Amino acid sequence: MNPAENISSPLPTPAGFVPLIVPEIRGNEWKYVKDCLDTNWVSYLGSYVDRLEKLVAEQAETKYAVAMVNGTAALHIALMLAGVKPDDEVLVSTLSFIAPANAIRYVGAWPVFIDAELRHLQMDPARVVEFLETGCYWEQGTLRNRRTKRRVKAILPVHILGHPVDLDPILAVAEKYALPVIEDATEGLGSQYRGRSVGGMGHMGCFSFNGNKIITAGGGGMLVTNNAEWAERAKYLTTQAKDDPIEYVHHHVGYNYRLTNLLAAMGCAQMEQLDSFVKAKRQIAERYRVGLGKLAGLQLPEEASWAYSSFWMYTILLDESTTGVSARNLLKHLAAQRIQTRPLWQPLHRSPAHLAAVDMPCPASEKFYAEALSLPCSVGLTPDDQETVIEAIRDCITAATL
Repeated sequence: MNPAENISSPLPTPAGFVPLIVPEIRGNEWKYVKDCLDTNWVSYLGSYVDRLEKLVAEQAETKYAVAMVNGTAALHIALMLAGVKPDDEVLVSTLSFIAPANAIRYVGAWPVFIDAELRHLQMDPARVVEFLETGCYWEQGTLRNRRTKRRVKAILPVHILGHPVDLDPILAVAEKYALPVIEDATEGLGSQYRGRSVGGMGHMGCFSFNGNKIITAGGGGMLVTNNAEWAERAKYLTTQAKDDPIEYVHHHVGYNYRLTNLLAAMGCAQMEQLDSFVKAKRQIAERYRVGLGKLAGLQLPEEASWAYSSFWMYTILLDESTTGVSARNLLKHLAAQRIQTRPLWQPLHRSPAHLAAVDMPCPASEKFYAEALSLPCSVGLTPDDQETVIEAIRDCITAATL
């Protein structure tokens, strides 16, 4: 049997424990990593780095891809390529892991946090348009925030949980104001927006291959773009900005951000299985829909008519007034039964690390933070383990509403 066809291969986890999300290693990972060790090509030079860049560029439908040590490094370099400078502002999703906001601060700029829309939990394009149209003004060819007077330089939508952001309105307003769009497509690899792969529709896209992502190299990231000059510049900056092939001459400050051949080898093996991994994720989402769909007070993930979701992290919302149980209490109940779940991230406009940023009202994201719970959804989650999760949620809500 081809291991890639074994959608429900068991997870190497302790008996009776259902993890939230773990890597699925079942293809050519051992073969490719062994090849690196056998040939001694383990550092940032090697054929697997080139191969992984080609695979991700093809997936994102872009001309170029530049491998990096992680997704945050890709975001950092993308912001530099976009010309973001100290005291500029960048619009970014507030309902996201903290990495995009941190990367904005790395270049000395400030995040402007945009709330999520209510249906799919993604950056709200209406709020983006509203801010740029009414919250900003032109001054000598520069777009500025009316409140801070700082230059608004870029937009960074984050595709979260496997579902794409509604990009068309964002791309349209970005073109109107000549703003680069950097897609954080880390959680959207394998997803599509109006028939196109996420990551390739903005000016740049960034991916992460961390251990909990749909494909993993144990680490690693990627920047994709159709701009040849940016791709060349990204490779230059990520290899310490070395200007001479022999002499150690550096005209600019660079970064040690390149991905190793060893990790790229694992990433290549994982990319070969992306389609089967997405298929497994969608099957898991469907079983949850059938198993939990009749419980009052639960909002299950929806797929927009224009979207193809990878359902990377299956996340439900609980209305405590109806279910009788809060998301945090359900987390504790499931943990007692050795079922691992997690809440969503604290909205970034409320993060103590970013309280110095512009205070923007984001009520939808605060609601989701209170109500959301992500359920076990590893690619290798077995139907039996998933049924255990479903029954435990049913039992908890039923008991709370008696």
